[in-house]
Amino acid sequence: MDFKDYIRVIPDFPHEGISFKDITTLLKHGGVYKQAIDELKKMVEHLHIDVIAGPEARGFVVGAPLAYALGVGFAPIRKSGKLPYETIEVGYDLEYGKDQLAMHIDAVEKGQNVLIADDLLATGGTISTSVNLVRQLGGNVVGAAFLIELSDLNGRDKLPDIDVYTLMNY
Repeated sequence: MDFKDYIRVIPDFPHEGISFKDITTLLKHGGVYKQAIDELKKMVEHLHIDVIAGPEARGFVVGAPLAYALGVGFAPIRKSGKLPYETIEVGYDLEYGKDQLAMHIDAVEKGQNVLIADDLLATGGTISTSVNLVRQLGGNVVGAAFLIELSDLNGRDKLPDIDVYTLMNY
């Protein structure tokens, strides 16, 4: 199946010159969504994953069903101030400013194998920050899985020691 047939591309969003890849058009087709998660599962099931961590919000719609399919736990990565229990936080640079991501201090146990999952790998900032959080908690990042990779933005360069798995490349 060509999953790109189910991705809506929106020019000049959120800024002029950006070509936004909208996954909601894939998500609304239950069979296609299921097949996308099943394909990601096939790509990563050899990794001996204990937990999948996904950054909000679209990392939840990829990571949680992938965790379910693999029979492993899911650990949410959220923006600062969104998690109710004690957290660790790491700051990162955005195109127009800075932000912070957080995880509960007990979201990952020392030595657990963690897969990071998200909808899109672009510049790698969010994912490298997610990797940093997991490693601070003692987790072993065994890979990163995405529906889409924007290859021209070289996000893989920020993940030099991590195997990256993607369904689609733009």
